[in-house]
Amino acid sequence: MKRIIFCLAAAIMLLSCTEKQSGVKIKTSEGTLIVTAMTDNAIRVQMMGKPTHNVEELVFTEKVPSPEFTKTEDKSSITVETSKMKAVFDKSSECLSFFDASGKLLFEEKAGGRMMKESEIMGDPTYEVSQSFLMQPGDHQFGTGQFQDGQLDIFGLSRRLTQNNSQIASPVIISNKGYGILWHNYGRTDFNPCDKNFKIDISPSVGSEAEQTIAAGGGRRLMRQPKVYEGNFSVDEDGRYAMLLCVGKEGARGGHSIEVDGEMIFSDDNSWVPTVATYADLTAGTHRIVATGSNDDSVELQVRKVDNTTTFSSPVAQNLDYTVFAGTADEVIASYRTLTGPVPSMPDWAFGFIQCRERYDTQTELLENAHGYKDRNIPVDLFVQDWKYWGDTGWNSMEFDQMKYPDAKGMVDEIHDLGYKIMISVWSRVEHGTPLGDDIEAKGYFIPGTEWIDYFDPEASQYYWEHFRDSLVVLGFDGWWFDATEPDNDYELLDRRVADNTIPGAVYRNVYPLVGNRTMYEGFKQYYASDKMPVVLTRSAFAGSQRYGVITWSGDISGGWDCLRRQIIGGLGQMATGLPWWTYDAGGFQRPADQYTSAEYQEAMLRWIETSVFLPFMRVHGSGSKTEPWNYSNETYRIYVDNINLRYQLRPYIIEQARKVSDEGYTLMRPLVFDFPHDEEALRQSTEYMFGSDYLVCPVTKPRVKSWRVYLPVNEAGWKSFWSNETYAGGQYVDVPVNLDAIPVFVRQK
Repeated sequence: MKRIIFCLAAAIMLLSCTEKQSGVKIKTSEGTLIVTAMTDNAIRVQMMGKPTHNVEELVFTEKVPSPEFTKTEDKSSITVETSKMKAVFDKSSECLSFFDASGKLLFEEKAGGRMMKESEIMGDPTYEVSQSFLMQPGDHQFGTGQFQDGQLDIFGLSRRLTQNNSQIASPVIISNKGYGILWHNYGRTDFNPCDKNFKIDISPSVGSEAEQTIAAGGGRRLMRQPKVYEGNFSVDEDGRYAMLLCVGKEGARGGHSIEVDGEMIFSDDNSWVPTVATYADLTAGTHRIVATGSNDDSVELQVRKVDNTTTFSSPVAQNLDYTVFAGTADEVIASYRTLTGPVPSMPDWAFGFIQCRERYDTQTELLENAHGYKDRNIPVDLFVQDWKYWGDTGWNSMEFDQMKYPDAKGMVDEIHDLGYKIMISVWSRVEHGTPLGDDIEAKGYFIPGTEWIDYFDPEASQYYWEHFRDSLVVLGFDGWWFDATEPDNDYELLDRRVADNTIPGAVYRNVYPLVGNRTMYEGFKQYYASDKMPVVLTRSAFAGSQRYGVITWSGDISGGWDCLRRQIIGGLGQMATGLPWWTYDAGGFQRPADQYTSAEYQEAMLRWIETSVFLPFMRVHGSGSKTEPWNYSNETYRIYVDNINLRYQLRPYIIEQARKVSDEGYTLMRPLVFDFPHDEEALRQSTEYMFGSDYLVCPVTKPRVKSWRVYLPVNEAGWKSFWSNETYAGGQYVDVPVNLDAIPVFVRQK
């Protein structure tokens, strides 16, 4: 008997060694599954198809030692087990189940829920892939990136993951049940795709097109007149339903709304995203929908009943590929970063105040305002020069308008002499007709038919970096604002080929921002000393972008109350994907014409600013705006400056917490699932969050309030008001008094 046990143990050890790199191969009726232990708490599952496109590995870039694991097999199952989790393959159902170290079931594949179907894209072979999972009762899920639908807990919600101005897609989720999932696909991903589609027709009252406007990409693009679409849809049974409204067109618009049976269930003023998602409680039968779209839209309503399944699906794929992580939210994110890259350290000055506006029109204007901060003794660290400094030389020519910016190097030097830093806007789009644009076109370095750099072509990336370095980097800027890195709208990649015209853009649809920021980061590492790396602000990202140290912001959004609420939720959704550096345009990018005299607007602006004190980065911005504090009323000026000063009082704490992000895989802006996964009420909060280990932040998102209801999560030692030192027990709702000076913040007692 001892000999048999010894031989079995030897066999298990042999499997552990020989299958570490290649994974455990399991034959199924659909193909061969490969189950690979990536770390002690991460297991990757793949089903490989026939060779399609030679796609670069862009997510799992780190060289990580393979963990010890065992493979055991009996008549009914095959088990792959590490020290912290295991995957069990059931031979009868051909499904995998995932367990944590204690043996608790995390979730399992749904029987018949795996799909890998041959397809075509631009005449090339590809696959449509999908995987459905059965989840446990009480599951709350968070992630997939920064979205504008106002939903933080996305269990059962339908989302279309694409990159757009104000929407950042990253196919990663975490759960209060102790797991995370990364869906490994670089194209469009549908999270919980709907199973019912209804075409919604335009109503008889169709107006005319409105005036043209300049979109973020710089071209003339039609600002479409809002149109009303009406129709009927039906559901088979009572229940909670996820609804996805697809407007079908890109471009500027006046927002979205969804009304069902006369009740408004969704409304926003977002000008950019082509899909919006929400929930509705419906009875079986036919329902009437009225939706707002824009002229020439093709509006479709998609519906699915919320159940205990979670599904990832992609219409363009090389194989079926996902990774399961086990552990707390912090453990999941730390393991994710172990595999996809750690977060580089951020310079201390980046955690101060960032003065930005659209835009400083001249060198003199920027310097006058820098002196304005110095003369008024208002702390600030970074000034930002937005677009169009190039004047008539052409879009992103990497030249300065010599009439308005006669000495760019002198401008940078004067900012430095004042003790400040300076950032400047740069794009991945270069206009045809400029010397640089014509040269790029002649070399074939654009995505065909566009003015966007083909970063998937190494030669194009290197050329762009070298010109950028020799034209702008040499001037001594401390930060770089890579705007519109989706690019502008991800439709630019569709029906075109990238990687030197070899691979359909749909294959890489969501990772343009990832490869663009990689180009710059790798160039920066060659040019700058390791302790002088610049700060980078960018509008889009993807899984793995954190290794390039980028800060994202929430795009071109309005300064209204509900928009503030949705930005906070969107930022928390991004935090759940492991991308830690985020901010927004405090005060909103789109602002009213009377912003300098309107008490109503300034109240909202102050709430944006007060919340931004407790964001990873505090940055003000606004379109056509003079965003400096002294341009507003005396009371607004006082509160504005007080909150800037508060940021600097907190900066030592913020720097300490930020170091943990780089050193420990920590998350600074923390959805409550990170710290209170077992508190059901905490999991229901959509705008409250922990800022580091100590502070519970409760943003005020409605006007003219004298008190604000907050939920204080279960915490044995209780909570103390940041402002009054009054103490409270945890696990309760409290109505606290508020004034215009500050938002409620509580200190976690230990």
